[in-house]
Amino acid sequence: MLLLGPPGVGKTHLSIALGQEAILAGYTVQFTTATTLVAGLAKAHGERRLDEKLLALSKPKRLIVDELGYLPLEPDAAHLFFQLVSRRYETGAMLITSNRSVAEWGTVFADPVVATAILDRLLHHSHVLTIRGDSYRLRAKRKSSLIKPPTAGDGPPVGSASLLPVTGGSNH
Repeated sequence: MLLLGPPGVGKTHLSIALGQEAILAGYTVQFTTATTLVAGLAKAHGERRLDEKLLALSKPKRLIVDELGYLPLEPDAAHLFFQLVSRRYETGAMLITSNRSVAEWGTVFADPVVATAILDRLLHHSHVLTIRGDSYRLRAKRKSSLIKPPTAGDGPPVGSASLLPVTGGSNH
């Protein structure tokens, strides 16, 4: 599952809730941020323990990767992330949150070819939900006029985030 949308619309909150529900249903779940995940993969690669790390990340039935795309990945990191996605492909579900549309993932991974290979595997059996709306965190600041509301065309009014299913597929 991919949860896409701007900052503050509830992607992380939803991913945690889905992870908790998976645990209650008897699944093993691991939650990590993309930055922490990639740093761990790079460290394991440098220590010649990448296979061991990939095996460990393949064990949970559900792997939640939060905040992919907030910071662009170095080409080496993108290749490491590809190895993880490839290892988990059709064996374990991933839930990824991102503030970037899939069309922007070429820049996130600093390599459109790697991004295409990652998306090919991720989108094959996935559901993509795009959440539109304004940041819940900034709602009070907008009400107090500390910051300006979005201009026309920027999206729905404050607090009116909506879930838009983009693609369907089998549940994993």
